[in-house]
Amino acid sequence: MSTDTADVATATGSIRNPVLAGFHPDPSILRVGDDYYLATSTFEWYPGVRVHHSRDLVHWRPLGGIITERRLLDLRGCGDSNGVWAPDLTYHDGEFHLVYSDVASFASGYWDPQNYLITAPDIAGPWSDPVKLHGRGFDAALFHDDGASWLLSMSADWRPGRDRFGGIEIQQYDRAARRLVGQPRILFTGSPVGVTEGPHLYRHDGWYWLITAEGGTSWEHQVTVARSRDLFGPYEVSPDGPLLTSVDRPELRLQKAGHGSLVRVPDGGWYLAHLVGRPYSPLGNCVLGRETAIQRVDWPSGGWPRVPGGVPAEEVAAPDLPPHPWPPEPATDHFDTPELSPCWSTLRRPATADWVDLRSRPSHLRIHGGQSPVGRRAPSLVARPVGATHCALETVVEFDPVDHRQLAGITAYYNTLNWHHLYLTRADDGRTVLELLSSDNGRRTPYPELTVDASGVSRVGLRAVFDGPVVRFAYDLGAGWRQLPADLDATILSDEHAAMIIDGEPAAWGFTGAVLGLWVQDLGGDGVHADFDLATYREHDSPPDR
Repeated sequence: MSTDTADVATATGSIRNPVLAGFHPDPSILRVGDDYYLATSTFEWYPGVRVHHSRDLVHWRPLGGIITERRLLDLRGCGDSNGVWAPDLTYHDGEFHLVYSDVASFASGYWDPQNYLITAPDIAGPWSDPVKLHGRGFDAALFHDDGASWLLSMSADWRPGRDRFGGIEIQQYDRAARRLVGQPRILFTGSPVGVTEGPHLYRHDGWYWLITAEGGTSWEHQVTVARSRDLFGPYEVSPDGPLLTSVDRPELRLQKAGHGSLVRVPDGGWYLAHLVGRPYSPLGNCVLGRETAIQRVDWPSGGWPRVPGGVPAEEVAAPDLPPHPWPPEPATDHFDTPELSPCWSTLRRPATADWVDLRSRPSHLRIHGGQSPVGRRAPSLVARPVGATHCALETVVEFDPVDHRQLAGITAYYNTLNWHHLYLTRADDGRTVLELLSSDNGRRTPYPELTVDASGVSRVGLRAVFDGPVVRFAYDLGAGWRQLPADLDATILSDEHAAMIIDGEPAAWGFTGAVLGLWVQDLGGDGVHADFDLATYREHDSPPDR
């Protein structure tokens, strides 16, 4: 959300949704004193588990991610939309607890999930070495109750003919021993909607309240609420239907509403953080991916919680808290700091100095080249989520390739199979050239007629623009900006386009969202690097200048 929009929201006492635009799914919301935190999924991207901070639920600032080291999670070889799923952030006995799932597969009903727990005295760390929990299912979450802690997760069932979402299971976690104890048991098998996952448990008004995601992560998604007087059930599903959903409401701007968690504010009111998607057309592709929104919850004493109308609202009454705006994020990153800004993410490997270098050349980001677009162990892509339908990333690069195996440039990217890339490379005749290449589900399309001679130019400006369903690229060789005459399909950079079902089984899935990034490839392993002088990201309410 832009700072201008946030200021208007505070002035009118409103939260404007989504509060975290672009690739920020599966929110876990937490209040610690006067501070509110949102932790979201990151899948194959580092740092893992992005965290945002607020003091009024209106203004949010990025704190970066928590999983910054391979010590905490190794994503080498991670598949598209695998990796970090549905983190859970809690606070108990003076410590932050983060539970996250590392999911390794989709095929044939096998997920191969592994759940981990790390702790820290402060949200900024330092974080402990991970405790290896179970691998029986994903979306794991902790519940602290009367001195005991309990781990919940969905219970996966790989067996053919069985419900793969076998219910929500619970097992005690011994914080002192840092291990699970006792036997797991099924707590809840879900409502008739099915696909029951994303559990969060709360104790309120003499009841245990179980919040789950159901219906899958697309148009049928919903938040289900159930309650029991006893921790282990039985749990009764709300007679009022889902707490929140967009199902059968294609006219709503916010779709895919589901996967929520609750937070209580000082005056006793409640709010629900949840994921949404904003399709470019009714039930069309969601290029911005799955985003985070917040809804007010009415919860009368003795009654069931209810989101007004049961649907996601774009504007919600904010809690009665002092407005707390943060300094605006600069549009231009001059790469003047020794570490990457929290707005950036890196693909499948942490931003370590061996390939992301902010020190060797002051005020420049030096990226050492990595693998090809399909390489899953050491790619060299530094990117940020696309947060608006109209936005642009602009950079200046210095790069001296010696052959066609060395490429550096700017990209509009979704995953290994879906991207657009404008890059500098060396042609067979020895010229340095700008080339454009697209990949649509792995089918690559070159545009040789658009090749630009960049010989003798040491600094090249590159720009990638999202203009609704179109991506456009431009370049500056020193004589002003020139647009390449190609309108590329932005909708291939979406969850819906990335998903592939073959014979009823998911061969690929899409859970992330489009990003804009700086990409360097060294396909010969010759040690090449590119220097980026700056990067400017801007969002526009209307189409940006072409």
